[in-house]
Amino acid sequence: MLRVTRSSLTAPVATALRALTARAGTRAGVNGLKSAEVFSAAAGAGGASSVLGRMAGQSTMAMGTIGARGYASEAVMTVDTPEMGDSISSGTVADWEKGVGDYVEADEVVCMINTDKIAVPITAPQAGVITEILVDEDEEAEVGTPLYKLDTAASAPEAKADSAEEPAAEAKEEAKEEAAPAKEEKPAAAKETKAAAKPAAAKPAAAKPAAKTMTGARTETRVKMTRMRQTIAARLKESQNTAALLTTFQEIDMTELMALRKKHQEAFVAKHGVKLGFMSPFIKASAKALQEVPAINAVIDETDVVYRDYVDISVAVATPNGLVVPVVRNAESLSFADAEHELARLAAKARENQISLDDMAGGTFTISNGGVYGSLLGTPILQSGQSAVLGMHGVFPRLREVDGEFVKRSIMIAALTYDHRLVDGREAATFLRTVKQGIEDPTSLLFDL
Repeated sequence: MLRVTRSSLTAPVATALRALTARAGTRAGVNGLKSAEVFSAAAGAGGASSVLGRMAGQSTMAMGTIGARGYASEAVMTVDTPEMGDSISSGTVADWEKGVGDYVEADEVVCMINTDKIAVPITAPQAGVITEILVDEDEEAEVGTPLYKLDTAASAPEAKADSAEEPAAEAKEEAKEEAAPAKEEKPAAAKETKAAAKPAAAKPAAAKPAAKTMTGARTETRVKMTRMRQTIAARLKESQNTAALLTTFQEIDMTELMALRKKHQEAFVAKHGVKLGFMSPFIKASAKALQEVPAINAVIDETDVVYRDYVDISVAVATPNGLVVPVVRNAESLSFADAEHELARLAAKARENQISLDDMAGGTFTISNGGVYGSLLGTPILQSGQSAVLGMHGVFPRLREVDGEFVKRSIMIAALTYDHRLVDGREAATFLRTVKQGIEDPTSLLFDL
């Protein structure tokens, strides 16, 4: 065994050793090669110095390898499935919008998870490159379990392209030139992995044939229901099985409201920045009727009846992922403009899949507007936790008697479905008559008459 003491080292060798030791660590990789060459050159032809030079160079390169590996392991973080609501413990991965090898910015949507209530967009906590997907599409992801891995040390695609285009001739030493190809192979490998991951990311396409035009071919397509659709189906059936549902209908003459809207629409938009639709007058009229008939705003809780002193109206909104019912809160205190602004805000969030559980929590009464699809008549189904739902339908011209003459009027048939365990026919009819009076004479709503 060769023993080397401080006294046996020549001054150049000792200087090189101190420099080599100071440069070891995170810069090792290429620096290890450089330090080995410097050390060997300083050692000259001396046997002991040559052996020590080789040992030091190998040791430094090993330290560099360990340091690089430690950095990589720290840079790659495992992203867990985040909290998606107080009552949500898991969801089904519906769509990976980003695949392996894709670069994502902080807060950029990586995937969508369907829960029992909403579709939740999952965003990246930091910028980086996705290195591994741990939960495939259509698989369940529980809150807190690993979802994917993210390399936060990776550069953006533009930065990668710039560094790859730098000529290797600028490297001053052979060690740099040999290390450069290894760095350039990583993006290539990432591209191959990304390309391989793309077919897996196309799974949602399997659900599209259900909406295609039928050709008459003797074939069938089976598509799995989303968790939201399964939950909606279960709750609607539960409502039918629990409540004693009854529906009462009422004709409403929309002529005066339509004339008022046409007359003031331009000025309304200019002042409030939003159009005046049918929903805000119906919200206002329903809130007034609910205050006059509090039983319809109440709910049965086991052997008790809970009366609410506020009016929170759920508004049914159809989205590509299913029906959602965001809530317009304290509707009794809103003006037409206030209601239209809130409706626009909630509808935009629903269309962009940004609707939250807080937006849909609660609700003492529901309005469903099937008229936007041209429906003539329907019987809406009650929501759990409520005692009634108002169904709006299409507006159609009809001949009606006015002052002894038959004239053409714009008529809507409104339907009120209610829980007959709590609400009697008298209360349902009173509610519909109050709504009818408010819509047919919209000025009474404006003046709170």
